[in-house]
Amino acid sequence: MFGPPGSGKGTQSVTLAQKYNLLHLSTGDMLRAEITAGSDLGMRMSAIMATGELVPDAVVIDMIARKIDATTGKAGFIFDGFPRTVEQAEALQAMLGERNMKIDMMLVLEVGDDELMDRMKKRALVSGRPDDADESVINNRIAVYRAKTEPVIEYGRKAKVCQEVDGVGSIDDIFSRLCSHIETII
Repeated sequence: MFGPPGSGKGTQSVTLAQKYNLLHLSTGDMLRAEITAGSDLGMRMSAIMATGELVPDAVVIDMIARKIDATTGKAGFIFDGFPRTVEQAEALQAMLGERNMKIDMMLVLEVGDDELMDRMKKRALVSGRPDDADESVINNRIAVYRAKTEPVIEYGRKAKVCQEVDGVGSIDDIFSRLCSHIETII
């Protein structure tokens, strides 16, 4: 699942994971759990995440590999907001290849910047996440996405796994659109 911050990746990934028996892998959730636990990793990453910058690739790939290796009984995985750079995409492909796995599909939620800003401000009221309440942090997160993460879409296109999906509308309508893409490969 791919898209800018606030596009609905997390909301949709959780529901898709339930419907299709997939393990939901959210690197943001995994990192926030480390921060909440007060681990060494969490303390180091807290300062990086607070500014909207990206966590180092090696840390993220290692977290994902450990989670994949520890998982059984699932039909597959849904990566929520990962990879965030072409380098991460290449590292993910290599790590999956070592496990005889591959990316089957990259679903890209398309949402405009004004809608993203509105969604994140609303989410801040519910989640209490400080990175969703500060407009300068939101703008930086969107700018980082546009500069560093959007090129991953082209990487997905070249690999012939990219499916772009309209991410505006009701949660149910967007979910239905996503399911129609997934069901073309199962």
